[in-house]
Amino acid sequence: MSLTSSLTRRFLLHYAHEHLDFRLPELKSIVELLGTKIGIKNETNEQKNPFLIVDLPSEETAKKILSRTMLIRSAYELWSESKTFEELHQNLSNLPKDLTEPYTSENSTFKIVVEAFNKKIPPKQKIQRIEDLPWVEMGLKGKIKLKNPDHSFHLFEYYKFEQGMHSATEPNSIYFGRLVAEGQRDKIQHYKLQNRCFIGNTSMDAGLSFIMANMGHTTKNKLVFDPFVGTGSLLVACAHFDAYVMGADLDYLLLHGRARPSRHNQKERDSNESIRSNLIQYGRGHLYLDAMVADSSKHEMWHRKEIFDVIITDPPYGIREPAKKIASNNKRTNSNERFFKLPEKTQYRLTDIFKDLLNFAAKYLTINGRLVYWFPVCRSEYKEENIPVHPCLKLIANSEQPLSTRVGRRLITMEKIKAYEVDACDGSPLYSASIPLDHYADASFREKYFEMYMENGMLPTNDDIPATSLEST
Repeated sequence: MSLTSSLTRRFLLHYAHEHLDFRLPELKSIVELLGTKIGIKNETNEQKNPFLIVDLPSEETAKKILSRTMLIRSAYELWSESKTFEELHQNLSNLPKDLTEPYTSENSTFKIVVEAFNKKIPPKQKIQRIEDLPWVEMGLKGKIKLKNPDHSFHLFEYYKFEQGMHSATEPNSIYFGRLVAEGQRDKIQHYKLQNRCFIGNTSMDAGLSFIMANMGHTTKNKLVFDPFVGTGSLLVACAHFDAYVMGADLDYLLLHGRARPSRHNQKERDSNESIRSNLIQYGRGHLYLDAMVADSSKHEMWHRKEIFDVIITDPPYGIREPAKKIASNNKRTNSNERFFKLPEKTQYRLTDIFKDLLNFAAKYLTINGRLVYWFPVCRSEYKEENIPVHPCLKLIANSEQPLSTRVGRRLITMEKIKAYEVDACDGSPLYSASIPLDHYADASFREKYFEMYMENGMLPTNDDIPATSLEST
């Protein structure tokens, strides 16, 4: 395949090799957020292929997508997709001049980069690949400049890995294109937890936090709420996109920076450790509204309807952090007592957590607002019917993050499509959340989790424990 018209805008997206199941959901969410269109050529290709071919309205659209995504390394205007080098050279020789001339003139500088996936190519072979290109037919008349050239051309060779095969001899696909934009992979390092002021045992790592923010359509001036806010990692990612952020959590000590430190060899927390400090650290302090010590499942504490544009959260699984809620038998205290007494807490079943979360979202999300949350699973037992449903919420995406061969979690994205309604007589909700098939009916996730390992005479390692991040441990 070669481009035959300058009016056709076909691009090659080069993905980082991680979170494979999140690639298309994040891309589609960003495209929808930008209000543009996309055509995906090889959507059904095998998941491990890091290259995705898409049709976009313009180069500017590709740059906008790359300004948000955390999973795409770079984007290229695709000049050729080939199966053999002979086909590649023929395609490049027949490129229309109006496509190539703006980037190949004598006054410009350029470089050509050769990369391979699933195979190591010796430097001499890379040089030969470059020399074999049809330079004259392509009109490459500029000067070669390896550092900061005006234009960068890339030749990618994709070798499909087959089970039992040591190494493929011939590429499955060959791509040639012009670099148009770099992704936001550097943001993952900039926001990494090791450098963060305030972290906990379950602080979400930067990359996944940004993916969740993208799935939630987080943008400037939107109001984002995290009902299990913890140390506010998700709020940091949402504030990066200029949204106003707030949260709630039952852990008084953690929210006030008095809980046990999470960093190695740290005996006590610093006085400035707080969610606000995290936001100030990244120049987003003005977007932080508050974090309340509260049980969000108690809907009586909220007096207005449909106030949040995005609800984004990672509920406690009961492994590293206990799943608790305020006990229903708490007695009211007078104003003097409230200041000194914390309410009693009780166990909070994961099934109930998710039902309450969907009911909360149905009531307080704006129309077209999004709910994004994690759903932990035992992978061998998981079925699609395990995901909670609500008549007011539409399922947008369901992607898996494997944590081990036994345990994983699903990133669930839902959108509010129907207004919340109550009975005119007694004020009870007309719709409520349900779970078609309860994943935790016979045992809690904690019990299931440890049982899987004890059956084999094993104990889980840190890499197996479904925490939001292992960087903080």
